[in-house]
Amino acid sequence: MKNVSSFFYRRIFVLPAIIIVAFALLQLSASSFKNPVVTAEIQVPEEIKQILERSCYDCHSNQSQFEWFDKIVPASYLVAHDVEVGRSRFNFSEWDSNPPAVQEVLLWEMVNAIEQEKMPLERYTWLHPDRKVSKAELITLKRYVNTLSGRHKIDTAKIKRSVIQPVQVTTNHPIALNGISYTPAYKNWKVISVTDKYDGGSMRVVYGNDIMIKAIKEKKLPFPDGAMMAKLVWGKQRVDKEGNTFPGNFQNVQLMIKDSKKYSSTEGWGFARFDGLELKPYGKTAAFEKNCINCHRLLVPQNDFVFNIPTKPIK
Repeated sequence: MKNVSSFFYRRIFVLPAIIIVAFALLQLSASSFKNPVVTAEIQVPEEIKQILERSCYDCHSNQSQFEWFDKIVPASYLVAHDVEVGRSRFNFSEWDSNPPAVQEVLLWEMVNAIEQEKMPLERYTWLHPDRKVSKAELITLKRYVNTLSGRHKIDTAKIKRSVIQPVQVTTNHPIALNGISYTPAYKNWKVISVTDKYDGGSMRVVYGNDIMIKAIKEKKLPFPDGAMMAKLVWGKQRVDKEGNTFPGNFQNVQLMIKDSKKYSSTEGWGFARFDGLELKPYGKTAAFEKNCINCHRLLVPQNDFVFNIPTKPIK
């Protein structure tokens, strides 16, 4: 009996010791945290900079500040992953790597993400509650992005006698630099959703082809190859002298096409945008699609990188 008791007590002390040693050895494999050189920090008013530094810089800059608990395995692996992904999508310490128009889009997307409580990440604010963006700070950010040039685009639509000028397209459809052609076929697709986005006060109608609609109904993710979406974008709504409300300026048609092999570098989606009534292909090089997928990676990776999936079944 004595031997049994001795064996039992040895196990009580030995097992915790083994666990402690194993945990200590595991820390040797912890991810190393490094802050690359700051090349061109974002230039914004000081009150905006303070909000960004406190709530965004840990994941979206080369000036991340890591707490002691961030460096403990296995948490360190998750922290390192979030920082790597955050910097790849936009980096406030390398801001000039983006063209001015893209910089504005990223700031608008940031405000949209904060307003939708998608950013900062919930798992981040759970350990860093002081990094949450307050309602007052969100108002300050909105006020700032309202001053950006894209908020005040010149109207391209012509409204005469309460009729919006239609988009005129010949049989020779415009082709984006990555080879995706404009298609008027979306006019026969079902509407997926109608949204009012904060950047520029734009209004969007999103259409899906039969493959896309079927996948949404069946809650099938990732979306199958052949799924297509078209998003038509108008500017801020306008009211005439008689009080009639109209969509604002027609801005663009955006296309997303699923082909997991052909567009593997952009998460299986091909992107194209055609601007204005002339449907001018967007972008100076085919690399424009990288900017497209970066916004989708930032905000909706859980939806196979698709915005505007309806919360209620499509009938």
